[in-house]
Amino acid sequence: MKVPFSWLKQYVDIDVTPEILQEKLFSCGFEVEELIYLGAEISKVVVGVVTEAVPQEGTHLHICKVDCGPYGHDIQISTGAPNVYVGMHTPAALDGATLPGGVTIKAKPLRGVESNGMLCSGEELGLNEDLYPGAEVYGLLDLPKDTVPGDDIRKVVGLDEYIFDISITANRSDCQSILGIAREVAAVLGKPLKMPATDYTTTDYKDPRLSITVEAPDICPRYMGHYVRNITWGQSPRWMRRQLALCGLRSISNVVDITNYVMLEIGQPMHAFDMNTLESCQIIVRRAAEGETITTLDGKEFALTNQNLVICDGHKPVALAGVMGGLNSEITENTTQLLFESAKFARDNIRKTARGLGQNTDASAHYEKGVSEYTTELGMARALHLIQELNCGEVTASAFDVSAGASREGKRFSARISRINAILGIEVPTEVVLDILKRLDFQVELQDDHDTMQVVAPRWREDIEVGEPDLAEEVIREYGYEHIKPTFLKNATVTNGGLNPDQQRQARAKNTVCAQGFYEAITLAFYADADLDALHIAADAPERNVVRILNPLTSNLTIMRPLLAPSLLNVVVENLKKGNTAGRLFELANVYAPAESINQLPNETLHLGLAAFGEKEDFFALKGAIEALGAAFGVTFDYRRAQNTPWLHPGISADILCGEEKIGVFGKLANDVTAELKLPKDSRDNQKIFLAEIDWPALMAHRRQALRYAPISEFASVARDLALVADEETACGDIIAEMHRACPSLGDVELFDIYRSESVGAGKKSMAFTLHFVPAGKALAPEEIDRFVKKILGNLKYRLNVEIR
Repeated sequence: MKVPFSWLKQYVDIDVTPEILQEKLFSCGFEVEELIYLGAEISKVVVGVVTEAVPQEGTHLHICKVDCGPYGHDIQISTGAPNVYVGMHTPAALDGATLPGGVTIKAKPLRGVESNGMLCSGEELGLNEDLYPGAEVYGLLDLPKDTVPGDDIRKVVGLDEYIFDISITANRSDCQSILGIAREVAAVLGKPLKMPATDYTTTDYKDPRLSITVEAPDICPRYMGHYVRNITWGQSPRWMRRQLALCGLRSISNVVDITNYVMLEIGQPMHAFDMNTLESCQIIVRRAAEGETITTLDGKEFALTNQNLVICDGHKPVALAGVMGGLNSEITENTTQLLFESAKFARDNIRKTARGLGQNTDASAHYEKGVSEYTTELGMARALHLIQELNCGEVTASAFDVSAGASREGKRFSARISRINAILGIEVPTEVVLDILKRLDFQVELQDDHDTMQVVAPRWREDIEVGEPDLAEEVIREYGYEHIKPTFLKNATVTNGGLNPDQQRQARAKNTVCAQGFYEAITLAFYADADLDALHIAADAPERNVVRILNPLTSNLTIMRPLLAPSLLNVVVENLKKGNTAGRLFELANVYAPAESINQLPNETLHLGLAAFGEKEDFFALKGAIEALGAAFGVTFDYRRAQNTPWLHPGISADILCGEEKIGVFGKLANDVTAELKLPKDSRDNQKIFLAEIDWPALMAHRRQALRYAPISEFASVARDLALVADEETACGDIIAEMHRACPSLGDVELFDIYRSESVGAGKKSMAFTLHFVPAGKALAPEEIDRFVKKILGNLKYRLNVEIR
């Protein structure tokens, strides 16, 4: 929020520099993102008086003599401005001067005649008509005749001004106005606050036709309206136009400027309806009907829902409450009567409406943080005062105040000074606590025990809750955070620090997969239903039971993720789009599922996701990385053909088993899924993408509780090759598992060839394995190996109908 220093000084007698005030605002909890000096880019530009202006023959230029006071009384400057005349007071940029945009002025010949500077227009100084009258005239800026030659132009035209750009936190909605910041400045400087004038008088006239009804008090707890007639359309006074311009708003007309001025000064968004354009004088505040439409002041048409609040004239919406007025009730130069609106709307409703329609305005930004009922009253009174001050309308007696019955007093509660000091961990003197709270407009009465206070919070401080913690925050930000001394909590103990066992296991897993060439990815915890659609996950699949975000940031982030695969796949796709054709990624993060009760937090389960893509990647490379992970925790995996995983290729994917329990899945991305990805054309057809997802708690449940060292056998292992004939549907994993079941001395088993031919038989395949037999306490004799092989072949024949070739 932009706060002009000169505007603040209207409410507080500030006796410190803008730089010191910036530090004081920081100290009491307000981040000044930038202190802007309007004349920062301007130097050596002064008031000059044209004493001679002679046309230069053959050109459009005038050769001028300019009196610049102490800088010289007879400086020669050429200008092409058509409005130059003798006796004109105008800005003169001298040799070495700088102008906005980084422009530097140098003395040099112009059409053969020496020119020692430049005479300036308002635009060249960064001015507009609202900041200084005549600034947008074509030609030189014509200054008043009482300006003194040689005076710094920044002071003359009002560019000697500081603007505080302050970040207002969501809990301090009372400070999203000039008056709100002025209250804080008054408190931190110990100065009285001068309130803006809010007095006005009304005529006896009442319009009997006018009525206001609120049909949605849950999202509009207070609605005030006041009828003003005999409107005189015109330009706002210079002081108002300048203050609006300093805050970044252009002047439109006196009535419209009043609504914008009150929003900036008081923090109350205002709206004015042209009564001549309304179909009836019945103002109804209600929820919109499904599909109802409105065209706002910027010409955009919106289809509304029952969640949107609208202001209606009895027949149709004339404003989108808290966001923007309707084009059909716009204030124009033909307006003769109007209804001022000042209201309090539910901030969550306004936020959802503004975000949902993509219509974020200054008004919605105020309402999203919150507007108090006190501000609603003050804003209406200030607007009516300005109507009379600017003499642009007659304030009638037709006034309405529809309220849901909220209290007109601040929150009352008791608090103990000892408790405040206990929260802060320091001893703040009682008189200091009382002084700070009173400076912040709290009503405080100290009880006889000199500890308990009866407190009434200001009506505009809706962020204050009943109790000492909020008061402690108020006290310390004014008393000074530098008074806090670091101490241990009462029950604190010194520890050695380090990672807990679960963190150590996660770190080991990350190190293991990193050693396999994977890089860690960190993705958002939410995406959209479309990401599940892209993986062809059925509508009734368990993964579709998701946690939905009630107020998503964008339409692409609407659900908490039930799987890591879509998140990693999106990262892969982005890399491929940017020309990164190969890579390995992993993520160890939570996935989410709804709790059994709506009053419980969602269930969070840690998953490990892997993604590998590129021409050289294959199924077995990913399988090797998974087995390396298992080896790090003493877990041996079994595999079976993947089932019910629509996003993986049915023939190049596998479930990961620990015993009989499935703990994950991996494989190549299904061809139909890959074909639908928005990949570059040159990589779409031949792209290889492999994904894996492992349930981390399930994996950890099967880890060895304690890894024990087993010495490497001093005897060499013995390898034997076997060529086996099996049915086409018999899985390699089943064969290997049966081999291990038959022979405890069998170590690694490697498949090195698969062969199909007529000689093998229809529906059959030949599979060649290398079996490694590991000796224990003695060398294995050949007859022992033969016995092992015989038992293995017998079991394969009996259980899987697999024979030696």
